[in-house]
Amino acid sequence: MYKLILGLAGVCLLVALALMVSGNLPMAGPFLIAFFLAVSIGFRGYKNLKGFSYTVVIFAAVTTALYYPQYFVSAGDFKFSSLITPLIQLIMFGMGTSMSFDDFVGVIRMPKGVLIGVISHFIIMPSIGYLLASVSGLPPEIAAGIILIGCSPNGMASNVISYLAKANLALSITITAVSTMLAPFITPVLMKLLAGAFVEIDTLDMMIDIAKMVIIPIGAGLLFNKFLSGKAVWLDNLMPFVSMFGIAFIIVIITAAGRDSLLTIGPLLLGLVLIHNLSGYILGYWSGRLFRMNERDCRTMAIEVGMQNGGLASGIAKEMGKLATVGLAPAIFGPLMNITGSILASWWHSRMPKEEREAVTEMEYRRH
Repeated sequence: MYKLILGLAGVCLLVALALMVSGNLPMAGPFLIAFFLAVSIGFRGYKNLKGFSYTVVIFAAVTTALYYPQYFVSAGDFKFSSLITPLIQLIMFGMGTSMSFDDFVGVIRMPKGVLIGVISHFIIMPSIGYLLASVSGLPPEIAAGIILIGCSPNGMASNVISYLAKANLALSITITAVSTMLAPFITPVLMKLLAGAFVEIDTLDMMIDIAKMVIIPIGAGLLFNKFLSGKAVWLDNLMPFVSMFGIAFIIVIITAAGRDSLLTIGPLLLGLVLIHNLSGYILGYWSGRLFRMNERDCRTMAIEVGMQNGGLASGIAKEMGKLATVGLAPAIFGPLMNITGSILASWWHSRMPKEEREAVTEMEYRRH
C-alpha cells in the first residue's frame, strides 16, 4: 500500500511540474500539496524514512499557505496570529510535562558539559546569525529574524535527534532545560546587542514576553509531571500531537503573513538559514573537541548548538508585532533543522562513538 501511495505521489509531482513548465503555476498548487501529503503517508511504511513524515507534512502545510494565504490570515475580524502566543505556551507546557526537576540536577552531575553546551549555544549561534544578517543584504527586519533564531534556546527536537545519533541524551536534556529557562534573560540582551541596529528592541518587554511563553508554562508542566504524571494518561499521550499540530499551524500562519516577502527573497533566506544551521553543527562539535570531550558528548554539543527553538522565536516575533518579517527566518529554520538533524542522526547512528568502538576492540582482543 505504501509503495502505491508513493507512486501516486510521483504522479502528482509530474503533473505539478508539467503545469509549472507550461505556465499554469496556480493550477499546480493542489498537485504539489497532494504530492507532499502522499509522500508523508508513504514514508510511514519505511523504518528509515518514518522520521521524516512530520517534516513533509510541514512542507504540505507551507505550500498550502503559499497558494491560499487568505485562509490563514484571518476569519472575519479574528486574526489567526493571535493564536500564536497561546500555542507557544501550550507547546512549552508540553515540554515541561516531558521534563522533570532531575533534568536540572544534571547540572551538578555534568557541570562541565552543561556549561560548555549552554555557553557555546549562546555564543556561536547568535554570532553566526549576526554575521549572516550583516552580509545578507536583506531588509533589516527580515535580517533581524536570522539573529533572533540564533539568540533562541534549544528545542525539544534536539533531544530526539541526540537519542537517534547515539549522543549523550542526559546531557542533551539538561542543556535544553537550562538554556530554555535562561532564555528570558539572555535572549533579549543578545537581541539588543546584535539586532538593535536592524530593528527596535525593547529589552524589558521582550523579557516579560518570553517569561510568559517559557517560565510559566514550563513551570506548570514540571509541576504536572511531578504530581499528576501517569494519572492523566490521555493527556500524556495527547501532548506530543498537540505540540506537532501547534508548530505546524504557527508555521502556516507566518508563511501566509509573509508570503509576498518569501516569494521575493525565499531562496536567499533559505540558503542563509541552511548555512546558519550547518555552521552550528560544525562549530558545536568542535567546541566539544576543543575542551577534550568524548565523541558522544561532542555529538551532543553539535546537536544542541545547531538546533534552535523555532516556535519560541516565532512567538517573540509575533509579540514584537513583526510576524511577517522577523518571523520568517524562524519559520524556515524549524522544518529545515529537522531535515538536517535527521540526516545527521542517521549518519551517526550507524557509526559507534570512537571510545565505545575502541572498548569493544579491546574486549575482543582480550577474549582471543
